[in-house]
Amino acid sequence: MAIYDHMAEFHGLPISDCEDFLDGGPVDPASLPAPGAVAWRLRVDPFEESAGPPDVPEEWAGWGEWRKRFARFLDAVDPGGVRALVVGEWGEAYETDAGEPIEAIVEARGRLASLRAVFVGDIVMEEAEISWIQQGRVTDLLAAFPALEELGARGGSELRFEEVRHAGLRRLVVETGGMPAGAVRGVAGSEFPALAHLDLWLGTPNYGGDASVDDLAPILSGERLPALRHLALRNSEIQDAVCAAVASAPVVARLDSLDLSMGVLTDEGASALLTGQPLTHLRRLDLSHNYLSEEMRARLRETLEPAGVELTVDAGGAKGDERWRFVAVGE
Repeated sequence: MAIYDHMAEFHGLPISDCEDFLDGGPVDPASLPAPGAVAWRLRVDPFEESAGPPDVPEEWAGWGEWRKRFARFLDAVDPGGVRALVVGEWGEAYETDAGEPIEAIVEARGRLASLRAVFVGDIVMEEAEISWIQQGRVTDLLAAFPALEELGARGGSELRFEEVRHAGLRRLVVETGGMPAGAVRGVAGSEFPALAHLDLWLGTPNYGGDASVDDLAPILSGERLPALRHLALRNSEIQDAVCAAVASAPVVARLDSLDLSMGVLTDEGASALLTGQPLTHLRRLDLSHNYLSEEMRARLRETLEPAGVELTVDAGGAKGDERWRFVAVGE
């Protein structure tokens, strides 16, 4: 499985691309959507020379193309009304990290008074494989925007997530083919009193996913996540060990939904779930893309579905014998 399509919506808003009005001459604001009605996606194509604005301000000298485009965007719309930003390709993402777009957004924080959501790295396979995307220190966005409610990032290479305390964040998604242990520990060590939705793609050591179950312990205790209702720890090569830890994790008792999909899940991990704490309070449990026997799938259905749990337990594209077991999204 790979990511072939760009996001169509973000933060509950349809996404609007900016290329059409950023590559030409003067912009008529009346022709654009209301600033807060859409999530604005800014991207550059590193293999096409942008026409750009006819007159480049002197202060733009030395700026990268994404930063120039962002500056023009801020002049074209009312930035004070912008609620959501999506960072697409900022250059050759396998060679250049996301530092420039992150820095540009942070520097504009005084103009982005209504910003509530940022996604860094809406980049599909044809632009850069997920594990080749050079990320950055995404926690700079949390430090700059105390009212931010949603943060997303795609790509694990050079991903840095420091321990922070953020009172407003409600949704955090990190999509990787390999999430560095340091970044996992940063998330786990952070205090997010309002966070309701946490989704981590842990990945494989082949692409930098070197976290252990011990690194997840603060998340599984739930002590720093009192509002958490959805937990996803997925796309992991150590999915059996993750499931064994989840089976006795205090945080599970107050979840509405649990996602352990996309990983190398075998009967060992599923058995740990069935013999651990009850999961019948969950509304949804996603175990798709698994390497389970038909007997184990039947046991899961017989145990959970009569209690009203919406269970997804199909193989979901996982194939092969134990010599060829892979996470759903790797390279």
